[in-house]
Amino acid sequence: MMFGWKANPHWGPFHLISFALIGGGFWLISASWHVLWQAQREGKLAVTGPYARLRHPQYLGFILVMLGFLFQWPTLLTLAMFPVLVWMYIRLARTEEAESRAKFPTEFEKYARSVPAFVPRIS
Repeated sequence: MMFGWKANPHWGPFHLISFALIGGGFWLISASWHVLWQAQREGKLAVTGPYARLRHPQYLGFILVMLGFLFQWPTLLTLAMFPVLVWMYIRLARTEEAESRAKFPTEFEKYARSVPAFVPRIS
């Protein structure tokens, strides 16, 4: 019983938020996977599908999944590890951007100017 709620904990607000974050994260990872795989196979920069709105949709998906688990099982360990893992994914994304910039200099610069890294534009 958290916050004095006496409802089924599996249908409480924190679990529902958790389900949405985990489901959304897995959807984003899977929707991005094929686009990235196809682009790498063709030797191109991934700029379609989720990559048309975000430069790192798979990493955002992983972060959403971790955040969902944090809502579902908030422990000292998950609270401590979440920011560390987010920082590591951001560093990995920056490393991959440097590799893409080296491989596709002009195309990547144009892409990076028009597509945000992790937070999509609403408009």
